[in-house]
Parts: sequence; structure tokens; C-alpha cells
Amino acid sequence: MNDTPQTVNVGLAGSLTMILLVTAVTLLMVSFYRRYKRAADKKEPQD
Repeated sequence: MNDTPQTVNVGLAGSLTMILLVTAVTLLMVSFYRRYKRAADKKEPQD
């Protein structure tokens, strides 16, 4: 048995997948934050 760690080259497909996933998560976080801020502002009474 060879117990030395192996390096995995993910290549272009892995890089593009990570870019896509990070972009999607960032867009979702921004969207939910905007929705949360709108909801929080509605709860406060208008002076």
C-alpha cells in the first residue's frame, strides 16, 4: 500500500465549477440580505 498523499489536478472544469458555485452563493446571499433589510425596515414604525 502506498500511503503518500496524491495530488489531484482538477483542471479547467473544476475551476469553472468553483467559479460558478461561488458566484451563485454570493448572488443568493446578496439577494437574501436585501430581502431581510426590506423586511426589517417595514417592521420599524415610521416617525
